Amino acid sequence: MNVGPALVIVGAGPRGTGLIERIAANAPELYEGRRLDIHLVDPHPPGGGRIWRHDQSPLLWMNSMAEDVTMFTDDTVQQEGPIRPGPALHTWAADVRDGRVTPGVEPELLAQIKALGGQDFPSRRLQSAYLRWVYEQAVAALPAGITVHEHRGHALRVTGQRDGRQHVWLEGGDEPLTADLVVLTIGHLDAEPTSEQVELTDFAERYGLVHLPPDFTADSDLTALPAGEPVIVRGFGLAFIDLMVLLTEGRGGRYENGEYLPSGKEPVLHIGSRRGVPYHSKIGYGWQGERPPLPRFLGPDRTEELLSRPGPLDFRRDVWPLVDKELGYAHYHRLFTVHAERTTVDWQVFEEKYAAADPGSQELRTLVAAAVPDPADRLDLEALDHPLDGVRHPSYDALQAGLRDYITADLDRRHDPAHSEDLAVFLGLLSVYGQLMRFGDIGGWWHGFFSYLASGPPGPRLHQLLALSRAGVVRFLGAGMTVETDEERGVFRAGSATVPGEWVEARALVEARLPDPSLERTRSPILQALYEDGAAATATGLLSVDPDDGRILGRDGRPHPRRFALGPHTTARVSGAFTRPRTGGPAFRQNDATARTALAFLRDLLCSDGGDRSDGTDGSDRLSA
Repeated sequence: MNVGPALVIVGAGPRGTGLIERIAANAPELYEGRRLDIHLVDPHPPGGGRIWRHDQSPLLWMNSMAEDVTMFTDDTVQQEGPIRPGPALHTWAADVRDGRVTPGVEPELLAQIKALGGQDFPSRRLQSAYLRWVYEQAVAALPAGITVHEHRGHALRVTGQRDGRQHVWLEGGDEPLTADLVVLTIGHLDAEPTSEQVELTDFAERYGLVHLPPDFTADSDLTALPAGEPVIVRGFGLAFIDLMVLLTEGRGGRYENGEYLPSGKEPVLHIGSRRGVPYHSKIGYGWQGERPPLPRFLGPDRTEELLSRPGPLDFRRDVWPLVDKELGYAHYHRLFTVHAERTTVDWQVFEEKYAAADPGSQELRTLVAAAVPDPADRLDLEALDHPLDGVRHPSYDALQAGLRDYITADLDRRHDPAHSEDLAVFLGLLSVYGQLMRFGDIGGWWHGFFSYLASGPPGPRLHQLLALSRAGVVRFLGAGMTVETDEERGVFRAGSATVPGEWVEARALVEARLPDPSLERTRSPILQALYEDGAAATATGLLSVDPDDGRILGRDGRPHPRRFALGPHTTARVSGAFTRPRTGGPAFRQNDATARTALAFLRDLLCSDGGDRSDGTDGSDRLSA
């Protein structure tokens, strides 16, 4: 029988929502008046998906201020498709308050939305409501003839020949969804444990201990962590912040006048990591004045020149020096143009010499030292990445006050506009990320470094961390953290380079981080099946895709004409599915390119076959939500 054109999108979170928004924006130009069925597959509700779903603790926040969150394009996004402006999160909340928008949420959440200010940190439930509204707006904007069908469940595998229709098999379904194109917009994924994690879990089972492997903290079963008992926590990023909240306020503790009042149900968290410090606080002030003209040293032309070189690129050797120089340029542009009293030469003189100096050279370091007298005003990315290098304490007791001082100093600086060069570096990081996505798999270090500098917790969360430290609920372990198993005593042991020779013992170990994205270890059945079917993966396990449009690459290097992927499990990973307004939005650019490629493919397919989509099926896959 004749079956109309169809597109299956697997993943209904912000990335899938953004793709639908771009289909709606580009369809009038590329697909006017044609029929299309879009099948959206996800076990979680559209808009928020898993990470931003409503069904999680109301205590959990976003780590961005409301004014820094948008799902809509503006003229800073370098895309071919039309700009479709829309409200950032705080503007949407104002529309709700003024009665222009009526989200279908419970009264308590509605009150939170109406009270939201631009510099507030929203709950994830509130963000879920915003994302749901964006999804509904995107669907409503689709031209007549384009229909979205929601399927609440897991997609298991994709079958079909390269030059034919694809079949997406759903959990519990007897017949597949049949489609001309398939786009995976899956977010963060569960993974099979590494060999180290298997050994730790086996050890815990033998001795009756608790081991919680890497996971999305909101989905972890924390009831196994007993009150008053020490717990070793490895990982000091955002997953730890969630863990901290759920095991303190989530167990009945509260904050009063800047101090924490325990409920008595909390464990004692001994926290360490490679750096030994939490991610830098979110910057607590907005941008004022001229922005640094970015990109300057790592723009599209330089990126293409690097990619055209023969042989494989080495990130540290070939790319990182340019990243360092680009971030330095953003930093010094702000310092010289706004805080000129802390410099010794005119910006034009400095800029000319800075541009001429080789990245990472002694010439560059000498120039900066002469023009910026105070070392605290210079940008040293290596020092930022290793804040506790060379720091030693005789005991863990001695470390506590020292690390509280470090966190306090970080909070002070990140909320002081006199150091607005830090915000300029943040803008530089966003610019750099937009270029690095073209390099494919550059290893995990860069993404961790970006998160550490640019995607840390809200300032209030770090104030809570300080209060928990003073209350003895949180204990710092330091940098260079190591974890061992003690077979004689049947316990986990943790140590660090910061307090040499000292150890902490506990009957519980929590890995406070998300699993690394890896096709070889993913628990996503559809990605497993794609890998087994010949999709290419990098050495670190990322799904290889064409950076221009997201087409999945085979092991022979050829892009699959009918299969696409966007998201953190791919080689074109970006910093997030949404971004702050007027910062370019690399994910938006990707969404636009994929939507335009898909619409053009479907249009040409219809033209070539005269609208006959016969594929021999009985049409039973034409399901609706």
